[in-house]
Amino acid sequence: EGFNSSMYNFNDTLDRAVLKPVAKGYKAVMPDPAQKMVHNFFSNIDDIFVTANDLLQFKFRQAASDFTRVWVNSTFGVFGLFNVADKLEKHNEDFGQTLGHWGANSGPYLVLPLLGPSTVRDGAGLAVDSNYGVIENLEDISVRNSLWATNKVDQRVQLLDAEEIMEDTVVDRYSFIRDGYLMHRRSLVYDGDPPREKFDEEEE
Repeated sequence: EGFNSSMYNFNDTLDRAVLKPVAKGYKAVMPDPAQKMVHNFFSNIDDIFVTANDLLQFKFRQAASDFTRVWVNSTFGVFGLFNVADKLEKHNEDFGQTLGHWGANSGPYLVLPLLGPSTVRDGAGLAVDSNYGVIENLEDISVRNSLWATNKVDQRVQLLDAEEIMEDTVVDRYSFIRDGYLMHRRSLVYDGDPPREKFDEEEE
């Protein structure tokens, strides 16, 4: 917990000094349609890994839907810039969730440098996802770094509105983010229907 708290403070300081101002500048300067196309592009890449993890979890019907999203958006949507397949539900699956689906315990909560909230299981899953990532495996270093940085800025932009609400209502940001992350990931592993947890008093 001491490591996590220190790492959270490091990430938060870096975010306030660099990433958040860049995200605000990006949002102010970039026209909304262009922001949407950038977001759609990275979302389409994400759907590739969603489909792969659907298959690893034996969610074949969901995999067919997600593969269709990738195919339609990559072709008719011009490499994913336009979300032509918006009527098909976008799912959220990654290798951390796949490990959880097959019974791997989340392990202790862990705040990763630069990457933020995670767990031991999700950290291992992130390492696998990154190892096979489309962007991470590009040979052109300048293109790879530019796409990676743009993706991170886009992700940060998506959090700006939610963060404003949190700033006004949350006293202990660290605990709020930790508890919210763990509940959210548990919900994702069980597709929104996690089993009810028993407390010590009930077991006694």
